Amino acid sequence: MADVHRMEQASRKPKSTVHGAWERFVRGEDDIRGVRPEVALSWQRCRDQYRVDPYLSEAPVAITDVDHTLEHDVVFAELGFRAASVVDEVSNAGGVVTVTDATGRVLAEWGDKATRDYAAKANLAPWFCWAEGATGTNGMGTALESHSPVVIRGAEHWCQAFHDWNCAGVAVRDVVTKEPVAVLNISCWRSELPVSAGAWLSNAASRTQFMLRRRARDAGAELIAAYNHARSRAGVSLAAVDPAGRVVIADDAASVLLGVPGSTPAPDPAVRWNPGLPELARAARYAAKQAAHNPSWVGSTQIFTHLADEPTPVSIRPVFLSGHLAGNLLSFGVSEGEQLPRADGGAGSGQDRGPASRIVATRENRMVLLRQPEVCFAESEGNDVWLSTDQGRLRAASPALDKLEKELGDTGFLRVHRQYVVNLGRIREVERGFKGELALVMDDDANTMVPVSRRNAPAVRRALGI
Repeated sequence: MADVHRMEQASRKPKSTVHGAWERFVRGEDDIRGVRPEVALSWQRCRDQYRVDPYLSEAPVAITDVDHTLEHDVVFAELGFRAASVVDEVSNAGGVVTVTDATGRVLAEWGDKATRDYAAKANLAPWFCWAEGATGTNGMGTALESHSPVVIRGAEHWCQAFHDWNCAGVAVRDVVTKEPVAVLNISCWRSELPVSAGAWLSNAASRTQFMLRRRARDAGAELIAAYNHARSRAGVSLAAVDPAGRVVIADDAASVLLGVPGSTPAPDPAVRWNPGLPELARAARYAAKQAAHNPSWVGSTQIFTHLADEPTPVSIRPVFLSGHLAGNLLSFGVSEGEQLPRADGGAGSGQDRGPASRIVATRENRMVLLRQPEVCFAESEGNDVWLSTDQGRLRAASPALDKLEKELGDTGFLRVHRQYVVNLGRIREVERGFKGELALVMDDDANTMVPVSRRNAPAVRRALGI
């Protein structure tokens, strides 16, 4: 809650300062003086990635063909209950409360009648879309892009027609995949948000996340039970992974391939093992999509594992708990079921995401949009990610190296160490240590030497053909 209070204080910039920056940014300049970093990044997405018209006056109609799981419906109902409990307080402050799904589609709205009438003119109402890609920077859409509560005030909205609004939103995210499920938001027209808005939103989201964590632990226990049952009658190496590809339990042989502790159950999603294998994560995501439409689906693929120079066949079988996908059982050395599409041309390859065309960094009061060849490597340092670039050392807009790795994973960048992601095209030399360890000499001005961890060495060798 203290973070929410600091966020609200930081958002109180002079209106003329923010509006002036908005005018410059809309004209194509990158001067962001007086604008909070999270808002500047949202503007960059709206202008350069989503190409939202800053003079849009109303939200578009939401698409209707949207799949929701039963678990998502439970989240919507819970958030509706939370909203109903404070609707009188919000109404008295002249505000409205909205709940949206993961696409930014407004599902329900409560609150002050006069404010709802103003909201209707902008299509701030059920069945309209407020995702950033549709309606620009706003409390609901920007919350979907953020892992923290957001406050968007006045001219911080990307679309000029919404500059009379103040909004605060928070996303509820799946505790396993980290993907957004829903957003809870408060909006006020030409008036300040209620003093308790931030605390209430955080509390409502936390209570809903607690429900999801409990459900995820139950799913983890179901995965372990399915693993134990399969192990008693299978003669192959086995592992159980959640829908994000994190390991819940693996036998001794599978643990070596995955680089995780053997026979150590981790039902709690907060302590599951990340094997650091992008191909496995992609396969898990693809399997989740297939199993959602066909519970009896079984698939197979080949993945490069740790300490192996050749890909290993893997069979993937979904495990369900009360109709909800708990995860998958992996059988190593087995090829059964549908063959997953190749990583370079089909589903599961990350092509639905699309490669990032620019890498965003910041320098003092300016946003720097870098072409990928300009970035030599990224380094994690404390809570920040720094980029070694042709324009010097810049702070990355991405808040975590894991997120940057995901964004750049299909564009010639590779994770080589827990602290480093490198541009493969910027490697000048490879040095071998006395015990076979690797280090990469980069072609930046300093010829920086980047270490390669033992678990990432096989992937580096494959990528460089050495």
